[in-house]
Amino acid sequence: MKGSTNTALVIAAFFSIYVIWGSTYLLNKIAVSELPPFMLASIRFITAGILIFILSLMLGKSLAISKKQLLNTVIAGFLFLAFGNGIVVWALKYVDSGFAALQISAQPLVVLLLMRVIDNKKIKAMSIVGVILGVIGIYLLVSQKQITEQENSVLGMVLIFLALLSWASGSLFVGRANLPSNYLVNTGYQMFTGGILLLIASVLFGESWSYPTSWSSPTQYSMILLILFGSIVAFTSFNYLLKTVSPEKVATSTYVNPIIALLLGWYFLNEQITTQSIVAAIVLLTGVYFINTRKQLVIFARFSSRIGRKANQGNSENQPD
Repeated sequence: MKGSTNTALVIAAFFSIYVIWGSTYLLNKIAVSELPPFMLASIRFITAGILIFILSLMLGKSLAISKKQLLNTVIAGFLFLAFGNGIVVWALKYVDSGFAALQISAQPLVVLLLMRVIDNKKIKAMSIVGVILGVIGIYLLVSQKQITEQENSVLGMVLIFLALLSWASGSLFVGRANLPSNYLVNTGYQMFTGGILLLIASVLFGESWSYPTSWSSPTQYSMILLILFGSIVAFTSFNYLLKTVSPEKVATSTYVNPIIALLLGWYFLNEQITTQSIVAAIVLLTGVYFINTRKQLVIFARFSSRIGRKANQGNSENQPD
């Protein structure tokens, strides 16, 4: 009985990181057509952070963390959410959701190159092939006339590239940083502080805020889905899978998310899927596959194990300075 329950949970978790995360591009695209990008992202993450705090307390988890951990969650929240996600939401004003998802799928390539620059880590032969294919795939993707001729499309591409750099930097940072041992508490602080930073950015950019009651129904539903499923359910599923199955299986979301985003954008928003985009997707995702081989996931596996061990220890280390 327990085995069947675990199997069902694993299937449900994979559905979350495949379909729910893949659908967030569509949901953000719908919402950003009506709402300012930083306002949208700040409401999403502040609300999700508060809900995660409430859930943590209901589960008996302490929210107490050290000053160093608080600073590190602020940095991680900035790299992943305030800058990383906030800039992508902004970019979705200018590019299709499926296109954005494909460009973002190159993140493992950027992480690998940053590791080479920052840590002087040698790039293995398989990864070199992956980098070459990734660069070709990105070129095929962004060089299409149908895309480059769209208003502000180049700005959107540049914004997504900057977000990629931020996410890659965040990935390297969290592998070294002292963060809260419980992943729910850690996520709550990252989302809440990232949301506050986005709120500040929204004020500095002079965005006009509005009450949710004045939003259209599609925007209201999109925001609810982004908060409950995109920010809470999918991330919890991700962490559950890291402790349950092998890292390379979890990494398959890198290949599935852009396909889900492309199909949803095509079906609901009539976004065009060109032959060149399909070829670019195949080449780019093949490159990501070469980078995400088992050998290249050793560091990720060690980091995941470390997080898993800390989560199992509870909050014994989460005492304030």
